[in-house]
Amino acid sequence: MEQFDLYDKERQQTAFTMVRGEPVPANLYRTVIHIALFNSEGKMLIQQRQKDKKGWPGLWDFTVGGHVTSGESSALGAQRELEEELGVRIDFSSLRPSFTINFKDGFDDYYIVRKELIPEQLRLQTEEVQSVRWADKQEILEMIDSGEFIPYKTSLILMLFEMQHSMGAHRQ
Repeated sequence: MEQFDLYDKERQQTAFTMVRGEPVPANLYRTVIHIALFNSEGKMLIQQRQKDKKGWPGLWDFTVGGHVTSGESSALGAQRELEEELGVRIDFSSLRPSFTINFKDGFDDYYIVRKELIPEQLRLQTEEVQSVRWADKQEILEMIDSGEFIPYKTSLILMLFEMQHSMGAHRQ
């Protein structure tokens, strides 16, 4: 039974928690993370969700996504999720999210990471992940259009690929 800490609109932790599957109480928010892992060729490692996953079964997604559990920081949650789902250990202690998108029930922290990996050598969490592979921006956009990928907004995909080289909104 996973528990999540709840935050106010200023992202200050409250004394409240919730259990996975329960509705988020009004005026409180949870934190989720996404990791977009890129290689030196500028391709993103994407994962195919298991067919029996609740929410977007069988569709392709970013490298990793998940909830930050009670007692974790966003960075620690990202580190744990990456290790759980793909068997990849990266120290996130000095990283902060590249950006955050607010959604109805919470904060969605996006981490952009560069690392060379060989998909066939990853240890996939079989309950969560069917497969992984590298994909370029155009492939992901085509997969979204064909219904094979979670239907993210095109602007989000473009931003992730644009920001893989630097943080911030300005070109460097």
